[in-house]
Amino acid sequence: MAATLVRALPLLRLRLLHHHHFRLTAGSITRRPWCSAAESTPTDKNSPSLGLNTTGLSAKDPKYPRWDDPDCRKWKEKEAEILEDIEPIICLTKEILHSDRYMDGERLTAEDEKAVVDKLLTYHPHSEDKIGCGIDSIMVDRHPQFRRSRCLFVVRTDGGWIDFSYQKCLRAYIRDQYPSYGERFIKEHFKRGSG
Repeated sequence: MAATLVRALPLLRLRLLHHHHFRLTAGSITRRPWCSAAESTPTDKNSPSLGLNTTGLSAKDPKYPRWDDPDCRKWKEKEAEILEDIEPIICLTKEILHSDRYMDGERLTAEDEKAVVDKLLTYHPHSEDKIGCGIDSIMVDRHPQFRRSRCLFVVRTDGGWIDFSYQKCLRAYIRDQYPSYGERFIKEHFKRGSG
């Protein structure tokens, strides 16, 4: 009996390893690059870091999409394109808000301000109201109501200032630039639905 068990252990171990590998591979399909302040580097479209690793996906399991399904392939390619498009501005915004690069109440540099205005503020659903009489500068400071949160503010030419959500800007940008895939991307990659 003991000899049979000893011979069966390598096979059992192999089955467990195969099952474990499948679960890890299948669970790593999505990537959320803005969860960490990582340096943006171009990657190969078929790289597992873009979430295109399909090793271990089974045609018998309807829970996981099939790579040979044209709709799945098209979605994954578009998803990777959107991620590549928005990752630089997300990384910059996270760095502005969460590093010691800017002190509370400090204006952004001209280069950072241009990127934030062109890539974010322009797409805010209420950008005209936020800009008002005109932009004097963009600054980072503590939110007046939620003191633990830092956010971006438009400083207007009349001296007034108002906060704006970079997440709302990103959602609107994605909807505008990728109308066929925007809602799905937002649903799968943003914490809060479609706000």
